[in-house]
Amino acid sequence: MDDQIADAVGAVVEAGQLAGATTLVWKGDKVVQTSAIGWRDIEARLPMQRDSIFRIASMSKPITSAAALMLLDEGRFALDDEISGWAPEFSRMVVLRSPEAPLGEVVPEERPITFRDLLTHRSGLTYGSFHAGPIAQAYAEALGGDIDSPIAPDDWIARLAALPLIDQPGAGFHYGVSTDLLGLLIARIDGAPLGEVLERRIFGRLGMKDTGFTVAPEKRSRRAKMYGFDDAGRLSYRPAHPPQAPAFVAERPDNMTYVSGGAGLWSTVDDYLAFARMFVGDGSVDGVRLLKLETIRRMTTNFLTDHQCAAARTMGMPVFTGQGFGLGVAVVLDPDKASATRCKGGVGTVGWPGAYGGWWQADPTDGAVMVFLAQNALDVEQASKGVGLGVYTAITQFHALASALPS
Repeated sequence: MDDQIADAVGAVVEAGQLAGATTLVWKGDKVVQTSAIGWRDIEARLPMQRDSIFRIASMSKPITSAAALMLLDEGRFALDDEISGWAPEFSRMVVLRSPEAPLGEVVPEERPITFRDLLTHRSGLTYGSFHAGPIAQAYAEALGGDIDSPIAPDDWIARLAALPLIDQPGAGFHYGVSTDLLGLLIARIDGAPLGEVLERRIFGRLGMKDTGFTVAPEKRSRRAKMYGFDDAGRLSYRPAHPPQAPAFVAERPDNMTYVSGGAGLWSTVDDYLAFARMFVGDGSVDGVRLLKLETIRRMTTNFLTDHQCAAARTMGMPVFTGQGFGLGVAVVLDPDKASATRCKGGVGTVGWPGAYGGWWQADPTDGAVMVFLAQNALDVEQASKGVGLGVYTAITQFHALASALPS
């Protein structure tokens, strides 16, 4: 049978704009499409496979957020609890007068950071690389890599708390390390490393056998290699990304104890489907309940004001078009305006992409789930010149063709 999705994504691969990708569409309570296009290792001529393993970057955030809400369901904390109850390092914070201001130009926090702030990225925390001011270097020096950091979890928390916030808690949406901090607080609350918490609470229960912060040696041949673009715009292998401050590290050091709940997981299309189905199953998957009904509905409800949605920017670009943000996921508010690069479907459709080309959405109005995984190192400077954006063409075409598939 012809597969228009495979053909469309394949054209992007043939054009040299993407090494490869895997796709999966769930409709009518079954998989109706899946494909593996291109190469997981160009040099070795190893083709992409359905079970290829990808570093899913920020697609980790919804998983970590769901784990936090499982603890909420157990009464371990409340959304408006101050995080200083579990991280006293954050008891007295200061805020920069502006995100680009000198580090000494600060004012006191108007109120403490809460768990709700972390889950909605309104904590005043950020990614340092998003800024041109001194806060960028301060984040890099204090925290190490955005994904794999040599700093131990407790030290990472202390170093983050020693930095000024870029905005008052609750004031605005600032994408960044809020979910990483949330993950380390989950570990403190549950009394175990975050990887163990996620395995026990989510991965093991849903059969997500290929998802975790590390890839077992016997599975490493299934990993998709990271590719970016050289100065001539040709695909080239990236053992680390970005080279000057590695965020992607193919082999995680054995002695590294820090894990990034915001961006550090590896997974496959089938594993991520198992998680994403929770959003079309009222908080449960095949009889396994992860979240209470009222909690999944709260997670998928927009918490941002109209002004916060409109003002949200990442690298100068709008974050939301026709969407808001719930507790760890984007939420479609206006289907006519929604952009597929976040999520696009009926009202209440949720999703959140990853920086390396991963993308997913779940639409509770028709029960459809779509998952797209790639390993594409996006360079901001190159992207401003139109280099490396082929992955977004592939995602947009995948979404349009997947939406048209019958159940």
